[in-house]
Amino acid sequence: MKNSNIFSNLKHDIPASIVVFFVALPLCLGIALASGAPLFSGLIAGIIGGIVVGAFSGSQVGVSGPAAGLAAIVLTAIGSLGGFENFLLAVVLGGIIQFLFGILRAGIIGYYFPSSVIKGMLTGIGIIIILKQIPHFFGFDSPLAEFSFVQSDGENSFSEIYKLIHYISPGATLIALISLGILLLWSKVLSKKGKIFQLIQGPLVAVVVGIMYAVFTEGNALWQISKAQLVSVPVPSDFNSFLGQFSFPNFNQISNPEIWVTAFTIALVASLETLLCVEATDKLDPEKRVTPTNRELIAQGAGNFISGMIGGLPVTQVIVRSSANIQSGGKSKLSAIVHGFLLLISVLSIPTLLNKIPLSVLAAILLIVGYNLAKPALFKTMYQLGWKQFTPFVVTILGIVFTDLLVGIGLGLAVGIVVILIKSFQNSHFLHVDESNNGKRKIKMTLAEEVTFINKGAILSELDALAEGTFLELDVRGTRFLDYDIIEILEDFLIKARQRDISIKIHSEKGTTTNPESFIDFFQIRQ
Repeated sequence: MKNSNIFSNLKHDIPASIVVFFVALPLCLGIALASGAPLFSGLIAGIIGGIVVGAFSGSQVGVSGPAAGLAAIVLTAIGSLGGFENFLLAVVLGGIIQFLFGILRAGIIGYYFPSSVIKGMLTGIGIIIILKQIPHFFGFDSPLAEFSFVQSDGENSFSEIYKLIHYISPGATLIALISLGILLLWSKVLSKKGKIFQLIQGPLVAVVVGIMYAVFTEGNALWQISKAQLVSVPVPSDFNSFLGQFSFPNFNQISNPEIWVTAFTIALVASLETLLCVEATDKLDPEKRVTPTNRELIAQGAGNFISGMIGGLPVTQVIVRSSANIQSGGKSKLSAIVHGFLLLISVLSIPTLLNKIPLSVLAAILLIVGYNLAKPALFKTMYQLGWKQFTPFVVTILGIVFTDLLVGIGLGLAVGIVVILIKSFQNSHFLHVDESNNGKRKIKMTLAEEVTFINKGAILSELDALAEGTFLELDVRGTRFLDYDIIEILEDFLIKARQRDISIKIHSEKGTTTNPESFIDFFQIRQ
């Protein structure tokens, strides 16, 4: 879809932007809280991620904002660098480095992650969303943005759910159940009944109903929603106090080497998370459009530069917001841009109203998002594809659920590489055995197109297993790369072959020969 058609899908993009806004708002605040940064810095990052990155990005359905995966880095950096203003300088420099990554075409890295790992990442994030939102669904006030298994309060994903048994809030649970019913009714029934139900999305209705419930039950000891169970947006008293919430980088620290180390760390981690989310988002896109990854790094770099300049957290493309956008029918980048403007307008004009939104309603919305990412049918599909796809898929999920996003992806990628090595080891050659060769056992060994040192063990064991008096026909005509390690094995085998009365015939691009004195000069294969 071309940018010139950006306004051609308003009926899809505007409702989707509203859903993404309600998903992004509490996440922006929660990630800032988990990062040890001012709450307003999370909102700035959400606004910049929507408006700036959304405008420059080549992704039509991806949405950017502050990322939970960077929270630990931010928390540590603010303390080690001596203050939030010093950290903002690292964000600015990190943005410049990301911009250079895009110019240097480093975006190609994202294409080297197996499909099974990307699908595992999506499913793992879906499960994490469900686990982390269950406490909020029942009104238990727990850390909102901690996507890691082990939380900063000493709890973990499962112990947090166990604890909520003693803290279930009747009011929060009731409105969460009502909201979940509205969402299911809207998506399964009403959305098929008329255009009005497609224009007005279920999550918006659920939020409005949630606000009304919070207002009408205020003061009721049993059914009210407590302040801790509501969204918490900073409420400035006037425009000057609003401007006073912005912070600016301390450029006096630009020669500090720790600033540069943090900047490179932010640039590398943010770029990796973005590229992985781009790959995953493109797979979720119903129209299967391909995001230009180098342009995405440039857009993210510009976003981080501006976010750091005005006091915001670092941004990446984020799968939770992106998947919510896609599932809500978003068709173009307009939905991401509008969601950024909605964040800006809301914190300027209606912060008090936003603070009436129950977190349990937002949890209900995110539970639907999580389920759509981790549908049980996907496990069955991946299992049917065989162990080579299923193993990295499951390892990635378990790694993400029980550690964090980057560790899980790293484990899945490592398993994927091991699977490739195993298959490469197995597929180094093909054998054909012919017992009727004038009473002499004939074996034809055809080497694969590429044979490397990884295949040494398989070929060596095959040659050592040949019986005395065997006639070996070695075919390398289809081989385009033969590692010198393999040639050395064959050279050593020539000596053993004479000792064991093994006859050898070779077919290569140079021709055919019987019982060669050496392999090295005979092979005309690129090394």
